[in-house]
Amino acid sequence: MIITSNCIAQLEFNKADGLLPAIVQHALTGVVLMQGYMNQAALEHTLNTQQVTFYSRSKQRLWCKGESSGHTLTLVSAHSDCDHDSLLLLALPAGPTCHTGCASCFQVGDDWQAAALLSRLEHTIVARKQADPAASYTAQLFAEGTQRIAQKVGEEGVEVALAAVTGDDTELLNESADLVFHLLTLLASRELQLADVLAVLAARQAPPSKP
Repeated sequence: MIITSNCIAQLEFNKADGLLPAIVQHALTGVVLMQGYMNQAALEHTLNTQQVTFYSRSKQRLWCKGESSGHTLTLVSAHSDCDHDSLLLLALPAGPTCHTGCASCFQVGDDWQAAALLSRLEHTIVARKQADPAASYTAQLFAEGTQRIAQKVGEEGVEVALAAVTGDDTELLNESADLVFHLLTLLASRELQLADVLAVLAARQAPPSKP
């Protein structure tokens, strides 16, 4: 069930002393970000502000994710399961979700999960903005500026095309990896994220609105 303010009364808050478990999933990549608990007030606040807010059992109050760190979760949609006693929140994170600095609180050991890998790479690239250019290639790119990074994207794009034309699959994969890295770096130089690109793709796939 998609949750709106009008259907909160259908949720079974009474089953667990007024609290329901709430799983947060990245709205675009599908990565599970974290789990918390919500009472009715926390859910209502989340729906009204579009900022994911939990009930903190340790603080005994409503807690807006990122209220101290700035790493908020912007709500896209809220859903309940078939028994109406647990919640799934699709959200867009501003920075890492976990207090450890990781993109997700769940480290399942699957380093090759595509969405999680891209998310970790993106956060690593952003973190390199503050690194010593002499010790980090990524930091060096940021120091040289957007124009240089854009040039590298162009160069890597040509290398990808050449590898494809020559039929060298190994080189095609290697050059494609370089292209993805430099594209993420270019986006970060403009304070943009892969999620912004995915949002454009999602909008293009949306069915046309009826007149």
